[in-house]
Amino acid sequence: LNLIERTHEMFDEVVIGVAASPSKNTMFTLEERVALMEEVVAHLPGVTVKGFSGLLVDFARQEQAKVLIRGLRTTVDFEYEFGLTNMYRKLLPGIESVFLTPEEEFAFLSSTIVREVAIHGGSIEQFVPAAVAKAIEKKVNERQ
Repeated sequence: LNLIERTHEMFDEVVIGVAASPSKNTMFTLEERVALMEEVVAHLPGVTVKGFSGLLVDFARQEQAKVLIRGLRTTVDFEYEFGLTNMYRKLLPGIESVFLTPEEEFAFLSSTIVREVAIHGGSIEQFVPAAVAKAIEKKVNERQ
């Protein structure tokens, strides 16, 4: 949310693309993730949330996006994103990538860490918005 709020300060219109990510073992369906994100960003005018499958550059083309905002936590993220940026430029000439780093308090967070903390009974409210924490806790309880 921190990166989204900061992006919102830079741009009048922000489209959050939620990827289907079939290769990832996600806790929520694409529809559930879109709905949660919509709830979390409802207070930000000009921010919309859309699910997509396929290549990010195809989604960007469809949305007529000119800039991709990408979050970086580590140097490993940077190396990966740097390679992707060059591919994006080949596939969609003119697209720009802007990298944002999280606030220090969120730099270590990942969905895997949050999920593991929740599965093992730890409190996640300090790491994610309340609506997301509630949804994760509900999923964890359903699976046990």
